[in-house]
Amino acid sequence: MSSPSAVRLEATGCITALGDSATTHAALLRNEVALRALPVLGADGGETVPLALAPGRGFDETAPPNWLPVLRALVATMPADDWGSARRPVFVTSSNFGVGSLYAYRRHGDAAHLAYGTPHACVEWVGRSLGWGGNVTTVSHACVSAHLGLLLATRVIDAGLADRALVFSFDFISPFVTGGFHALKILNAGFPAPYADRPTGSIGLGDGAAFAVLTRDRGDFALAAQSIYNEMHHFTANRADGAGFAACLAPLRTAAAGRRLWLKGHGTGTIEAGRLESAALAEAFPGAPLVGWKGSLGHTLGSCGLVELALACESIRGGRAPGTVGSVGPGFVPSVAHESFSIAGTDAVVCASNAFGGAHGAFLLTHV
Repeated sequence: MSSPSAVRLEATGCITALGDSATTHAALLRNEVALRALPVLGADGGETVPLALAPGRGFDETAPPNWLPVLRALVATMPADDWGSARRPVFVTSSNFGVGSLYAYRRHGDAAHLAYGTPHACVEWVGRSLGWGGNVTTVSHACVSAHLGLLLATRVIDAGLADRALVFSFDFISPFVTGGFHALKILNAGFPAPYADRPTGSIGLGDGAAFAVLTRDRGDFALAAQSIYNEMHHFTANRADGAGFAACLAPLRTAAAGRRLWLKGHGTGTIEAGRLESAALAEAFPGAPLVGWKGSLGHTLGSCGLVELALACESIRGGRAPGTVGSVGPGFVPSVAHESFSIAGTDAVVCASNAFGGAHGAFLLTHV
């Protein structure tokens, strides 16, 4: 599924474990790693694994959740508007919402956690807390959640159903989330090295929240093309031939013809998916340098597409893209860039995300 037309980005922003968009981008240029070895189950201990928490936030769940101040700080950087009204819809994307609160309730029996434990209850509470109206749509599809929100927001603007649309995403890690990935063995004591050709893979997990305001005719950036593809192949795995990656990138390959590109990949640090993704990107966009930033920030899960969109915009503004922080050569493909580089000679970036079960999302970001 691809987007019907280009849409402008009036504003973007994010908060990661390194700070806001500008602070995070500057830290990535310095090759700073936000991930720290922390007990996988928080106060309950367990193996130490690479985690990256937003500044000042505790890992264990509280009631109300201790991540609301992070969202308030993010909202303070957004354009003010009557968000959630008829012509100003909000699309909230996440893969976790308040699921950690359900885990906290099961552990401690405190019914206060139940007010935030389901996606519906969590988004309703967030909307009230941030002063939104009722025109709010919730979207969740693992690590391509933000891409789906961007595509839906594009469609309502293209159809004339909205003047402005807000895509708002947040994923805050908790013992429930980290424990699940630890059970799959992809979150372990090793630190992620995205696209590195090594025998054992590992990921890190991190807090992330971001927003994008979409319009028809305002803003310095445009989503020139968007693509979503789902293999429906397996609960967690991709097709072994990489066909799903190629299918998602095909519309962007056409849209980007003649452009000078750089590539922001998903790059979590896993082996099979990293190999398939990097090969597909190298085939679709020969010679374009490829980077991934989850070796520093950790995987911000359903919010990664929006967090990394904000950082890609910062890169274009500054004329320099961070390299694949936390990784060293050799890479799966020669185009993996391990150090930061000038993007003054490019005119667009392809940003891609991939999810469990062979779900893929990507977009072409240009400077207006």
